[in-house]
Amino acid sequence: MSDELVPALHAPARLQIVSILARVTEAEFATIRDVVDISDSVLSKHLSALAVQGFVEITKATRDGRQHTWASLTRTGGRAFAQHMRALSALAKAAGDAAERAMIA
Repeated sequence: MSDELVPALHAPARLQIVSILARVTEAEFATIRDVVDISDSVLSKHLSALAVQGFVEITKATRDGRQHTWASLTRTGGRAFAQHMRALSALAKAAGDAAERAMIA
C-alpha cells in the first residue's frame, strides 16, 4: 500500500470512528455515537459506508431484550487507517517544513 490519503476516511466523523475502533476489539453503536457526538442516523450512514468499503464489520444481537449493534475494524480497515495516518503525518511534516522555510526566508 502506498502512503496516500484514503478517500473513504477523509470525512472527520469516519476518521474518528475508525480511530476508536482501532483501539478496541469492538464498540457498541451507542458508545461510538456518544464519543463522536453525532446522531444515530449520521453514525448509521458512516458505518454503512465504511462497511461497504470492507473497513468495518457490523454485528447485531439481542441483549437484555433489546437489539444492540456493535462495530469492529477489519484487517482491511486497519491497513487503510494506518495508510491514512502515515499520509496525514507526511502531509503535516511537509507543511511544517514549508512553514519553517517561510519563517527563515
